[in-house]
Amino acid sequence: MSDLLWQKPGVRVDERIQRFCAGDDVILDREFFLFDIQASIAHAEGLQQIDILARDELEAIKRELAVLADDFSSGRFVLDATYEDGHSAIEARLVERLGDAGRRIHTGRSRNDQVLVATRLWLKHRLARLAKLCTESAAVALERAGVEAMLPLPGYTHMQRAVVSSAGMWWTAWAEGFIDNAERARQTLSWVDANPLGTAAGYGVNLPLAREYTTQALGFGRTQVSATYAQLSRGKFELAAIDALASAVLDLRRLAWDLSLFTSAEFGFVRLPAEYTTGSSIMPNKRNPDVIELMRASYASVAAGRAEIEQLLSLPSGYHRDLQFSKGAIFHAFGRGLAALELLPDLLRNLEWIPDAMHGALEPSMYATDLAVDMARAGMPFREAYRQAADPARWQQGDPARSLAERVSPGAAGDLGLDELRRRLALVN
Repeated sequence: MSDLLWQKPGVRVDERIQRFCAGDDVILDREFFLFDIQASIAHAEGLQQIDILARDELEAIKRELAVLADDFSSGRFVLDATYEDGHSAIEARLVERLGDAGRRIHTGRSRNDQVLVATRLWLKHRLARLAKLCTESAAVALERAGVEAMLPLPGYTHMQRAVVSSAGMWWTAWAEGFIDNAERARQTLSWVDANPLGTAAGYGVNLPLAREYTTQALGFGRTQVSATYAQLSRGKFELAAIDALASAVLDLRRLAWDLSLFTSAEFGFVRLPAEYTTGSSIMPNKRNPDVIELMRASYASVAAGRAEIEQLLSLPSGYHRDLQFSKGAIFHAFGRGLAALELLPDLLRNLEWIPDAMHGALEPSMYATDLAVDMARAGMPFREAYRQAADPARWQQGDPARSLAERVSPGAAGDLGLDELRRRLALVN
């Protein structure tokens, strides 16, 4: 590692302690590096506005930061153990290329300020992607709900065959779920869209920093007013972002569970796209649903990230190095969660129903609820109708098309409410 920017004369740095303190920063900061560069450009522009940087110094810094971003993206510059972290790498590069002008870039900042604004920009990017994936998944489910509205599918409660359902009802459930998930992602994005740049280590600096300018330059919705609250929000905002992600990945987990069951030989209702299955390494007769199983597992990483940040927040006010670990938590949570959600829209587009197997699973008992409601509608008290409909002697193989068409309570098979869901989808899209 090169000399540390904060190193004091006469103080020996213990390599074991430094490795422990640096942790995975260099690796993790690769994820946030371009956002750190973006924020550094805005900070430099603000410094020029208050005469800390001359115009030519600003232009040189912006030029070198643009070159660094390009070098990083192309692989010509590698963020490795030569540097303590991404922020130190940026400053070291500017000092190497520009001398004293490069040394001025850190004026009015702290390394904590840098990571806070870089991760905030990163969270905004990830939440926007989350919202887009949720709306795309909802749109696919809504389209298929319209096409397959009356395709009979067994409905289950307590893992037992219960009533006649439909593919339309199954699709509509996921459509509305992912509309909700998209709305929550956008609401969370709006909530965290606050600029912490210029708050230093939580107490500000004795300079009239151009914070409103950097808010506009970086595309934030508002300035985070209190320098001290900027520190309190670190972890709190990350927790909210993971919660928004968790809503979507929880739905994904349950959807994946359905598909795990429906693709099994015991059910045989669904055929997955071939690319979503893999061969067994020992059983030549098998194609395994590995992709949906890993989708199902992805929530574990999201939950782990949430738990890690929640435990970090048992702190008094102010900045604490503990918060360094929040970078890894959001990286792993969004890394696994978004990777799983990226695969969902095409899975929904291309899974195939097997109607004969679905129809064959509809047994006479699954029409008992229809029978009880029919008798109640004819005037019999429902509890008496319920008792009579529970008698297996009264069960007959019904007509699934009729059962579905007569299920006219709003949101049921005969009245799916697709127009209202299309309206809501348009609002979050």
